[in-house]
Amino acid sequence: MLELLQAIFFGIVEGITEWLPISSTGHLILLNEFISLDVSDAFFSMFEVVIQLGAILAVVVLFIKEIWPFSTKEKYFIKKDTFIMWFKIVVACIPAAIIELAFGDVIEELFYNYIVIALALIIFGIAFIWIENRNQLRKPKMNSIAEITWKTAFMIGMFQVIAAVFPGTSRSGATILGGILLGVSRSVAAEFTFFLAIPVMFGASLIKVLEFGSTFSSTELMILCAGMLTAFLVSVIVIRFLMGYIKKHDFKVFGWYRIILGALVLIYFTFIR
Repeated sequence: MLELLQAIFFGIVEGITEWLPISSTGHLILLNEFISLDVSDAFFSMFEVVIQLGAILAVVVLFIKEIWPFSTKEKYFIKKDTFIMWFKIVVACIPAAIIELAFGDVIEELFYNYIVIALALIIFGIAFIWIENRNQLRKPKMNSIAEITWKTAFMIGMFQVIAAVFPGTSRSGATILGGILLGVSRSVAAEFTFFLAIPVMFGASLIKVLEFGSTFSSTELMILCAGMLTAFLVSVIVIRFLMGYIKKHDFKVFGWYRIILGALVLIYFTFIR
């Protein structure tokens, strides 16, 4: 029962932090320091990635009309703009996929620690505030996903590489920031980031499950399912909140949150732990 409650709590944190630009991976790693699941290191390494599938399914449910490329109302049943969007998403996935496949284990060994997480939280928190101040008087050049160019899609993918290497950066934060810098409107950058997460997280989850194997104990399966279901339900709420929030507000509040959290992490692990 205790492991089940802990898994639910992990799911809540994942559902909140996956979409807000504050780093889900960083929060899950830090959370494990205080509420450690009684599981093997191999299972937790898989769990912290696969639990994100629950969050990704929330995007599929909420945006099914926007991402489904077939329609009975279109000629040949194909929505051309949606297919082009998916090709652009594939292009954006390429840089991070190459880095993850080639250096994933090395990255996890070198950078998955509190110092890197804290510094990434602080540095990107400052970046959020600076970029939002810089863009206050600038009008975005791209106000719909259809207007995102192939070059812009690839460059957004390059920003995703930063998050793939440094935990605490935030995949959504890096790609949204990148999109804004490249002239994409805040809401469109967020929506493109949501869609980009679908193949990224499905691919990452598949790799982790294959590495772990198919021999789950009943407890491990219960923990995984509870975390994924909770992440899905919380994500539905958070995505709806965020899409409404960014229509009237900028991301500076998340920048300040990141700076404060990063400083607290450094203080705790350096002087208290």
